[in-house]
Amino acid sequence: MTADARTDPVASVNTFIGSKDDGNTFPGAAVPFGMAHSSPIGAHYAGWRYDDPAIRGFGHFFLSGAGCGEQGGLVSILPTTGLPAVFDHRRYGVAYSHEGEVGRPGYFRVRLGSGITVESTATTRTGVERFTFPDGAVPHVLVNVGQANDKEPVSGSSVRVVDDRTLAGTVTAQAFCGGRPYTTYFTTTFDRPFVRTGNWGGAEGGEGLRGQWVTFAEGPVTAMTAISHVDARGAAGNLAEARGKSFDELRAAAQKLWARELGSVEVDAVGDDRVVFYTALYHVLLQPLTGNDVDGRYRGFDDEVHTADGWTYYEYYSLWDTYRAHNQLLALLRPDRAKDVARSVLAIHEQGGWLPRWAYANQETNTMTGDPVTPFLVDLWRFGALQGLEDRAYAALIQNATEVPPAASQFEGRVGNPSYLANGFVQFDKNFPKKGQDVDPHHGASATLEYALADSSLSIMAQALGHEGDAVALRQRGLNYRVLWDDSVGDRGFTGFPRPKLADGKWLQPFTPQGQDGFHEGTAWQYQWLVQQDVPGLVERMGGAERAAARLDDFFAYADLVADPARTVREKWVVGPYDYYDQFRYNPNNEPDLHAPWMYTLVGQPWKTSAVVRAAQTLFVNAPNGVTGNDDLGTMSAWYVFSALGFYPVTPGTGQFVLHAPRFGRAVVHLESGRDIEISAAGDVVRSDAAGSDAVGDGVAADGVAGDGEVKLRYVKGVELGGVPHERVWVDYEALVGGARLVFELTEDPGEATWGTRPGDAPPSLYAGG
Repeated sequence: MTADARTDPVASVNTFIGSKDDGNTFPGAAVPFGMAHSSPIGAHYAGWRYDDPAIRGFGHFFLSGAGCGEQGGLVSILPTTGLPAVFDHRRYGVAYSHEGEVGRPGYFRVRLGSGITVESTATTRTGVERFTFPDGAVPHVLVNVGQANDKEPVSGSSVRVVDDRTLAGTVTAQAFCGGRPYTTYFTTTFDRPFVRTGNWGGAEGGEGLRGQWVTFAEGPVTAMTAISHVDARGAAGNLAEARGKSFDELRAAAQKLWARELGSVEVDAVGDDRVVFYTALYHVLLQPLTGNDVDGRYRGFDDEVHTADGWTYYEYYSLWDTYRAHNQLLALLRPDRAKDVARSVLAIHEQGGWLPRWAYANQETNTMTGDPVTPFLVDLWRFGALQGLEDRAYAALIQNATEVPPAASQFEGRVGNPSYLANGFVQFDKNFPKKGQDVDPHHGASATLEYALADSSLSIMAQALGHEGDAVALRQRGLNYRVLWDDSVGDRGFTGFPRPKLADGKWLQPFTPQGQDGFHEGTAWQYQWLVQQDVPGLVERMGGAERAAARLDDFFAYADLVADPARTVREKWVVGPYDYYDQFRYNPNNEPDLHAPWMYTLVGQPWKTSAVVRAAQTLFVNAPNGVTGNDDLGTMSAWYVFSALGFYPVTPGTGQFVLHAPRFGRAVVHLESGRDIEISAAGDVVRSDAAGSDAVGDGVAADGVAGDGEVKLRYVKGVELGGVPHERVWVDYEALVGGARLVFELTEDPGEATWGTRPGDAPPSLYAGG
């Protein structure tokens, strides 16, 4: 490993991690929270996959780690040494070599089979490429506006020649997960004049192959593409970020931005450990995406143009995923940015009339189910990101929690509310009409659990803001999981599971806890743990703490895990990224049970949390398949960052971080305030398990298996906070943001790990149980 990779977090990132096996990350250039990117496009539905045989072009917009097909690839540019016979990127795509390929924050490089070297960098609103052609070759560049990634339908496009260096136009493409078409405006300028140009498919029109080719007298050629969702003026204005600067200057500026962002956390790690950690942090900091142009204008959810004056409007919210870990990590590391995120979500409400669930550009896709926006905003409030906006936010949240958007609204909201408010559950109804990708009654049981968790979190905010009546009602609704708890259902020797109910209140027949009916992307086995707001009540329904712990042992295959952690998680936990059903074990590939390892701590066995978390970390490796499941706009990566640091936000609205054994001997979180959170592990510390390679971020071709050889389990023997013994298994948000020093004493003997096992060591519950 080079000295830079040991000390520079930018050099420690490998952007190819997650670009295989449906991790769905993109390897190309971006800046933190950037609107535009520059990354290769292949045949994979997410834009590109590490083993794609050909590169079809370099697109300028992508989502990182999402699961649906429509993830960008817009305004595709490909350099060539000649014009193709057919202007179809499925036919003119070119082979490439992973040898010498580089993927680092703000920079990408690859050599095409044509002999052309392509380098990419970016600013917030532009993607930039430098094309170096073979000696003697005539430089051509194809700008394709009629095709994007393989599953991104383009229904309309246009391209025009502005001058002998500049092209401009539009791409109308399908929004994520079956949303409506939307339009992206672009301006592409080159650093030298082209001597010839031509069009294919016409200058503008509907669906079909369309684009512009340009020919240069000589190379190399640098292309700068700015995008906007507002209008052509916005795209042209956004070019100001790159215009007049060389490629190398832009690359240096991009990597300086990344050095600041990634430098917010320091870890004592080397080799693959260091690469995996900083790449996870990199993926966290890619989104949400900047939504306003350089002049502050953005297109709102009323399809009108608005201006963010003195703040940044952010867009693309995968809330069902990000409310669980990503939101809290961003709020901790970048509170000023979190304030703009909160303000942006409230702008969606103001302009669209309702709060979003999966907001894509300026529309609601109604993807996923439940009520993720409530814990998302409540946690932002709890972390101080809604100061001055509390009443406005609460009014939007209580509307969302008690009403249903009208039929004419693009939002579904909590469409299960009529049954939920009257009967305590969302009915299971496969035939319930939907406005978009999903609807709550199609997954009534899991929607009920999500609503209840959201209501419990909102009750905390209501109480703090003086809404006593609301707080009581919401707190009571937080127990609605009990309405679906059926003590008569048994599986694998355990009795009692959440079970869907039909509209008439009858249980769904037939039913198995391993089946899919009533649960979204999971089963009753995974969703039974989505009751972190009332652990005492859940434990009672499971037959007491001993039986609850035994159920967790079966869920995690704990005995096997202790014997062989890496093998167990891959053979007994992990299934395909979209194989959600017929499962009775922990699924680390998806969100519903991400918090489940910490349920061990909440039922009085914290040492097992540390073992399970450490085993799960083996799924994150320095290889293209190094992310488990879809990264889901940084959610899985945020889970890894928290797990490595030694604390995790388990219960929305509480501001509580539950502690466990950290991965590294030392880590420092540099807060925006100038204060630090220092985390150290004394005693038998787990050091880096592998030395890694010098080729950090340089096209790692091998697939990772366990990534670190023998996995060393360590348990918490004791904790000090600020030099004082800390027996409680959690710390509050306030204890961290004021600056904190956490010291863990670790042991390899679980028999010595008695820390946090007394009844009073667990966080207080909103409910008394029973």
